[in-house]
Amino acid sequence: MRIYKTDEIERKLLEIKEIAPDCWIDLEKPTPLEIEQVSLQTGIDKDLMNKMLDEEELPRIEVSGEATLIVIDTPFLEDDPSKNRYKTYPLGIIISRNNYMVTISLRSSTILEDFRKNIVRDFFTAKKTRFSLQIILRTSNYYLKILNHVNADIANKEKVLSKSTQNKHLIELLEIEKTLVYFITSLKANDLVLEKLAKGNILDMYNEDLDLLEDAGIENKQAIEMSTIYKDILSSITDTYATIVSNNLNIAMKFLAGITIVFSIPTMIASFLGMNVPLGVLANNDFAFILIALFSFALALLIAFWLKKKDML
Repeated sequence: MRIYKTDEIERKLLEIKEIAPDCWIDLEKPTPLEIEQVSLQTGIDKDLMNKMLDEEELPRIEVSGEATLIVIDTPFLEDDPSKNRYKTYPLGIIISRNNYMVTISLRSSTILEDFRKNIVRDFFTAKKTRFSLQIILRTSNYYLKILNHVNADIANKEKVLSKSTQNKHLIELLEIEKTLVYFITSLKANDLVLEKLAKGNILDMYNEDLDLLEDAGIENKQAIEMSTIYKDILSSITDTYATIVSNNLNIAMKFLAGITIVFSIPTMIASFLGMNVPLGVLANNDFAFILIALFSFALALLIAFWLKKKDML
Protein backbone atom coordinates (compact mmCIF):
# COMPACT_ATOMS: atom_id res chain seq x y z
CA MET A 1 0.00 0.00 0.00
CA ARG A 2 1.29 3.42 -1.01
CA ILE A 3 -0.38 6.74 -0.35
CA TYR A 4 0.09 9.83 -2.51
CA LYS A 5 -1.13 13.39 -2.53
CA THR A 6 -0.51 16.26 -4.92
CA ASP A 7 1.21 19.34 -3.52
CA GLU A 8 -0.97 22.15 -4.87
CA ILE A 9 1.85 24.71 -4.66
CA GLU A 10 4.68 22.73 -6.27
CA ARG A 11 2.21 20.75 -8.43
CA LYS A 12 4.09 17.54 -7.65
CA LEU A 13 2.95 14.15 -6.42
CA LEU A 14 4.29 13.36 -2.97
CA GLU A 15 4.20 10.07 -1.10
CA ILE A 16 2.72 10.44 2.38
CA LYS A 17 2.56 8.06 5.33
CA GLU A 18 -1.01 8.48 6.53
CA ILE A 19 -4.36 8.37 4.74
CA ALA A 20 -5.72 11.91 4.35
CA PRO A 21 -8.60 13.57 2.42
CA ASP A 22 -7.94 14.08 -1.31
CA CYS A 23 -5.20 11.45 -1.31
CA TRP A 24 -4.63 8.57 -3.70
CA ILE A 25 -4.36 5.15 -2.06
CA ASP A 26 -2.50 2.79 -4.37
CA LEU A 27 -3.05 -0.87 -3.49
CA GLU A 28 -0.94 -3.38 -5.39
CA LYS A 29 -1.76 -7.01 -4.55
CA PRO A 30 -3.10 -5.86 -1.16
CA THR A 31 -3.27 -8.02 1.96
CA PRO A 32 -6.53 -8.48 3.91
CA LEU A 33 -5.02 -6.31 6.68
CA GLU A 34 -4.38 -3.42 4.25
CA ILE A 35 -7.91 -3.67 2.85
CA GLU A 36 -9.32 -3.64 6.40
CA GLN A 37 -7.21 -0.57 7.25
CA VAL A 38 -8.33 1.36 4.14
CA SER A 39 -11.95 0.43 4.76
CA LEU A 40 -11.87 1.66 8.36
CA GLN A 41 -10.22 4.98 7.52
CA THR A 42 -12.11 5.83 4.34
CA GLY A 43 -15.51 4.25 4.93
CA ILE A 44 -15.28 2.31 1.64
CA ASP A 45 -16.95 -1.11 1.77
CA LYS A 46 -14.17 -3.70 2.01
CA ASP A 47 -16.26 -6.16 -0.04
CA LEU A 48 -15.95 -3.70 -2.92
CA MET A 49 -12.16 -3.88 -2.67
CA ASN A 50 -12.07 -7.65 -2.12
CA LYS A 51 -13.75 -8.14 -5.48
CA MET A 52 -10.63 -6.79 -7.17
CA LEU A 53 -8.58 -9.70 -5.81
CA ASP A 54 -10.08 -11.87 -8.55
CA GLU A 55 -7.96 -11.67 -11.71
CA GLU A 56 -10.99 -12.71 -13.80
CA GLU A 57 -13.04 -9.68 -12.67
CA LEU A 58 -14.85 -8.18 -15.65
CA PRO A 59 -14.83 -4.46 -16.57
CA ARG A 60 -17.88 -2.77 -15.14
CA ILE A 61 -19.18 0.02 -12.90
CA GLU A 62 -20.60 -0.70 -9.46
CA VAL A 63 -21.92 1.70 -6.83
CA SER A 64 -21.86 0.71 -3.16
CA GLY A 65 -22.88 3.31 -0.59
CA GLU A 66 -20.78 6.44 -1.05
CA ALA A 67 -18.22 4.73 -3.27
CA THR A 68 -18.16 4.02 -7.03
CA LEU A 69 -16.04 1.17 -8.42
CA ILE A 70 -14.82 1.40 -12.01
CA VAL A 71 -13.15 -1.75 -13.31
CA ILE A 72 -11.15 -1.72 -16.56
CA ASP A 73 -8.83 -4.28 -18.15
CA THR A 74 -5.20 -3.23 -18.59
CA PRO A 75 -2.43 -5.03 -20.52
CA PHE A 76 0.51 -6.66 -18.74
CA LEU A 77 3.62 -8.17 -20.27
CA GLU A 78 4.02 -11.91 -19.82
CA ASP A 79 7.35 -13.80 -19.84
CA ASP A 80 10.13 -12.47 -22.08
CA PRO A 81 9.68 -8.86 -23.33
CA SER A 82 11.06 -9.85 -26.75
CA LYS A 83 8.08 -12.17 -27.34
CA ASN A 84 5.47 -9.37 -27.14
CA ARG A 85 3.19 -11.73 -25.23
CA TYR A 86 0.57 -9.89 -23.19
CA LYS A 87 -2.42 -10.70 -21.03
CA THR A 88 -5.00 -8.40 -19.52
CA TYR A 89 -5.75 -8.00 -15.83
CA PRO A 90 -8.39 -5.90 -14.08
CA LEU A 91 -7.58 -2.54 -12.54
CA GLY A 92 -10.06 -1.18 -10.02
CA ILE A 93 -10.63 2.54 -9.46
CA ILE A 94 -12.73 3.42 -6.42
CA ILE A 95 -13.95 7.00 -6.02
CA SER A 96 -15.43 7.87 -2.64
CA ARG A 97 -17.62 10.88 -1.94
CA ASN A 98 -15.58 11.24 1.24
CA ASN A 99 -12.75 12.66 -0.92
CA TYR A 100 -10.72 9.48 -1.20
CA MET A 101 -9.57 7.58 -4.26
CA VAL A 102 -8.27 4.01 -4.29
CA THR A 103 -6.69 2.01 -7.12
CA ILE A 104 -6.38 -1.76 -6.78
CA SER A 105 -4.33 -4.01 -9.02
CA LEU A 106 -2.96 -7.55 -8.74
CA ARG A 107 0.09 -6.69 -10.86
CA SER A 108 2.50 -3.78 -11.03
CA SER A 109 0.95 -1.42 -13.57
CA THR A 110 3.07 0.58 -16.02
CA ILE A 111 0.11 2.93 -16.45
CA LEU A 112 0.00 3.86 -12.76
CA GLU A 113 3.78 4.12 -12.69
CA ASP A 114 3.53 7.08 -15.08
CA PHE A 115 1.43 8.88 -12.47
CA ARG A 116 3.77 7.96 -9.63
CA LYS A 117 6.71 9.44 -11.55
CA ASN A 118 4.83 12.69 -12.33
CA ILE A 119 4.98 11.98 -16.06
CA VAL A 120 1.29 12.81 -16.60
CA ARG A 121 0.53 16.51 -16.95
CA ASP A 122 -2.29 18.32 -15.12
CA PHE A 123 -2.67 15.49 -12.65
CA PHE A 124 -4.11 16.18 -9.19
CA THR A 125 -5.21 13.59 -6.64
CA ALA A 126 -7.94 15.98 -5.42
CA LYS A 127 -9.59 15.93 -8.87
CA LYS A 128 -10.73 12.34 -8.61
CA THR A 129 -12.99 12.21 -11.68
CA ARG A 130 -10.32 13.70 -13.91
CA PHE A 131 -7.71 11.40 -12.39
CA SER A 132 -9.90 8.36 -13.15
CA LEU A 133 -10.44 9.47 -16.74
CA GLN A 134 -6.72 10.12 -17.15
CA ILE A 135 -6.03 6.54 -16.04
CA ILE A 136 -8.55 5.22 -18.58
CA LEU A 137 -7.09 7.43 -21.33
CA ARG A 138 -3.52 6.30 -20.53
CA THR A 139 -4.74 2.70 -20.65
CA SER A 140 -6.18 3.20 -24.16
CA ASN A 141 -2.93 4.88 -25.24
CA TYR A 142 -0.92 2.01 -23.79
CA TYR A 143 -2.96 -0.50 -25.81
CA LEU A 144 -2.17 1.45 -28.99
CA LYS A 145 1.52 1.57 -28.11
CA ILE A 146 1.63 -2.19 -27.57
CA LEU A 147 -0.27 -2.82 -30.79
CA ASN A 148 2.42 -0.93 -32.74
CA HIS A 149 5.01 -3.30 -31.25
CA VAL A 150 2.82 -6.30 -32.08
CA ASN A 151 2.48 -5.12 -35.70
CA ALA A 152 6.26 -4.79 -35.99
CA ASP A 153 6.64 -8.26 -34.50
CA ILE A 154 4.20 -9.70 -37.03
CA ALA A 155 6.25 -8.15 -39.87
CA ASN A 156 9.47 -9.65 -38.46
CA LYS A 157 7.90 -13.09 -38.08
CA GLU A 158 6.61 -12.88 -41.66
CA LYS A 159 10.16 -12.26 -42.93
CA VAL A 160 11.41 -15.26 -40.98
CA LEU A 161 8.61 -17.46 -42.31
CA SER A 162 9.42 -16.52 -45.90
CA LYS A 163 12.76 -18.33 -45.40
CA SER A 164 11.80 -21.05 -42.95
CA THR A 165 8.42 -22.55 -42.11
CA GLN A 166 9.37 -24.38 -38.94
CA ASN A 167 6.70 -25.19 -36.39
CA LYS A 168 8.18 -22.89 -33.74
CA HIS A 169 7.66 -19.84 -36.00
CA LEU A 170 4.00 -20.71 -36.55
CA ILE A 171 3.58 -21.24 -32.79
CA GLU A 172 5.01 -17.76 -32.18
CA LEU A 173 2.38 -16.32 -34.53
CA LEU A 174 -0.32 -18.19 -32.63
CA GLU A 175 0.96 -16.64 -29.38
CA ILE A 176 0.62 -13.16 -30.91
CA GLU A 177 -2.88 -14.05 -32.10
CA LYS A 178 -3.75 -15.09 -28.55
CA THR A 179 -2.58 -11.68 -27.30
CA LEU A 180 -4.84 -9.95 -29.84
CA VAL A 181 -7.82 -12.05 -28.73
CA TYR A 182 -7.23 -10.93 -25.12
CA PHE A 183 -6.97 -7.33 -26.29
CA ILE A 184 -10.15 -7.35 -28.39
CA THR A 185 -12.19 -8.91 -25.57
CA SER A 186 -10.86 -6.48 -22.96
CA LEU A 187 -11.13 -3.39 -25.16
CA LYS A 188 -14.75 -4.12 -26.02
CA ALA A 189 -15.54 -4.53 -22.32
CA ASN A 190 -13.72 -1.26 -21.56
CA ASP A 191 -15.76 0.41 -24.29
CA LEU A 192 -18.97 -0.52 -22.49
CA VAL A 193 -17.61 1.10 -19.32
CA LEU A 194 -16.82 4.28 -21.25
CA GLU A 195 -20.31 4.33 -22.75
CA LYS A 196 -21.83 4.12 -19.26
CA LEU A 197 -19.60 6.94 -18.03
CA ALA A 198 -20.59 9.03 -21.05
CA LYS A 199 -24.22 9.01 -19.90
CA GLY A 200 -23.17 11.41 -17.14
CA ASN A 201 -25.11 9.86 -14.27
CA ILE A 202 -22.19 7.94 -12.73
CA LEU A 203 -19.66 10.71 -12.00
CA ASP A 204 -19.97 14.48 -11.85
CA MET A 205 -17.99 15.90 -14.77
CA TYR A 206 -16.82 19.28 -15.96
CA ASN A 207 -16.22 20.19 -19.60
CA GLU A 208 -12.53 19.23 -19.36
CA ASP A 209 -13.55 15.85 -17.98
CA LEU A 210 -15.94 15.31 -20.86
CA ASP A 211 -13.12 16.05 -23.32
CA LEU A 212 -10.93 13.46 -21.58
CA LEU A 213 -13.75 10.92 -21.71
CA GLU A 214 -14.30 11.58 -25.41
CA ASP A 215 -10.57 11.19 -26.13
CA ALA A 216 -10.49 7.93 -24.15
CA GLY A 217 -13.47 6.63 -26.14
CA ILE A 218 -11.85 7.51 -29.48
CA GLU A 219 -8.52 5.93 -28.51
CA ASN A 220 -10.26 2.80 -27.22
CA LYS A 221 -12.29 2.37 -30.42
CA GLN A 222 -9.12 2.87 -32.48
CA ALA A 223 -7.40 0.17 -30.43
CA ILE A 224 -10.33 -2.20 -31.04
CA GLU A 225 -10.14 -1.57 -34.79
CA MET A 226 -6.37 -2.02 -34.90
CA SER A 227 -6.54 -5.25 -32.87
CA THR A 228 -9.24 -6.64 -35.15
CA ILE A 229 -7.29 -5.75 -38.31
CA TYR A 230 -4.05 -7.26 -36.97
CA LYS A 231 -5.87 -10.42 -35.89
CA ASP A 232 -7.41 -10.82 -39.36
CA ILE A 233 -4.01 -10.26 -40.99
CA LEU A 234 -2.39 -12.73 -38.61
CA SER A 235 -5.06 -15.37 -39.24
CA SER A 236 -4.53 -14.94 -42.99
CA ILE A 237 -0.74 -15.24 -42.61
CA THR A 238 -1.04 -18.31 -40.40
CA ASP A 239 -3.45 -20.04 -42.79
CA THR A 240 -1.27 -19.16 -45.78
CA TYR A 241 1.92 -20.55 -44.27
CA ALA A 242 0.12 -23.61 -42.93
CA THR A 243 -1.01 -24.23 -46.54
CA ILE A 244 2.56 -23.66 -47.78
CA VAL A 245 3.93 -26.18 -45.28
CA SER A 246 1.32 -28.73 -46.36
CA ASN A 247 2.00 -28.03 -50.05
CA ASN A 248 5.76 -28.39 -49.56
CA LEU A 249 5.16 -31.75 -47.93
CA ASN A 250 3.01 -32.86 -50.87
CA ILE A 251 5.70 -31.76 -53.33
CA ALA A 252 8.37 -33.67 -51.38
CA MET A 253 6.20 -36.80 -51.27
CA LYS A 254 5.44 -36.51 -55.00
CA PHE A 255 9.15 -36.16 -55.79
CA LEU A 256 10.09 -39.14 -53.62
CA ALA A 257 7.37 -41.27 -55.23
CA GLY A 258 8.60 -40.30 -58.72
CA ILE A 259 12.25 -41.02 -57.87
CA THR A 260 11.23 -44.39 -56.43
CA ILE A 261 9.51 -45.31 -59.71
CA VAL A 262 12.52 -44.18 -61.79
CA PHE A 263 15.05 -46.13 -59.72
CA SER A 264 12.83 -49.20 -59.61
CA ILE A 265 13.29 -49.70 -63.40
CA PRO A 266 17.03 -50.65 -63.28
CA THR A 267 16.33 -52.73 -60.19
CA MET A 268 13.59 -54.69 -61.96
CA ILE A 269 15.77 -55.29 -65.07
CA ALA A 270 18.71 -56.42 -62.94
CA SER A 271 16.40 -58.73 -60.98
CA PHE A 272 14.96 -60.36 -64.10
CA LEU A 273 18.36 -60.83 -65.78
CA GLY A 274 19.89 -62.09 -62.56
CA MET A 275 17.55 -65.12 -62.49
CA ASN A 276 18.88 -68.51 -63.49
CA VAL A 277 17.52 -68.34 -67.05
CA PRO A 278 19.20 -68.45 -70.53
CA LEU A 279 20.29 -64.96 -71.69
CA GLY A 280 20.81 -65.88 -75.36
CA VAL A 281 23.41 -63.77 -77.20
CA LEU A 282 24.05 -61.66 -74.08
CA ALA A 283 25.39 -64.67 -72.19
CA ASN A 284 28.68 -64.75 -74.12
CA ASN A 285 28.94 -61.04 -74.98
CA ASP A 286 31.90 -59.24 -73.41
CA PHE A 287 29.92 -56.00 -73.25
CA ALA A 288 26.77 -57.53 -71.77
CA PHE A 289 27.00 -55.66 -68.47
CA ILE A 290 27.58 -52.30 -70.19
CA LEU A 291 24.68 -52.89 -72.62
CA ILE A 292 22.29 -53.88 -69.84
CA ALA A 293 23.38 -50.88 -67.71
CA LEU A 294 22.96 -48.46 -70.62
CA PHE A 295 19.55 -49.89 -71.49
CA SER A 296 18.40 -49.63 -67.87
CA PHE A 297 19.70 -46.06 -67.60
CA ALA A 298 18.03 -45.01 -70.89
CA LEU A 299 14.71 -46.56 -69.85
CA ALA A 300 14.90 -44.84 -66.45
CA LEU A 301 15.56 -41.48 -68.16
CA LEU A 302 12.62 -42.06 -70.48
CA ILE A 303 10.31 -42.79 -67.53
CA ALA A 304 11.67 -39.72 -65.68
CA PHE A 305 11.03 -37.52 -68.73
CA TRP A 306 7.47 -38.82 -69.00
CA LEU A 307 6.80 -38.23 -65.27
CA LYS A 308 8.22 -34.70 -65.53
CA LYS A 309 6.03 -33.95 -68.52
CA LYS A 310 2.97 -35.09 -66.51
CA ASP A 311 4.12 -32.89 -63.60
CA MET A 312 4.56 -35.94 -61.40
CA LEU A 313 8.26 -35.38 -60.71
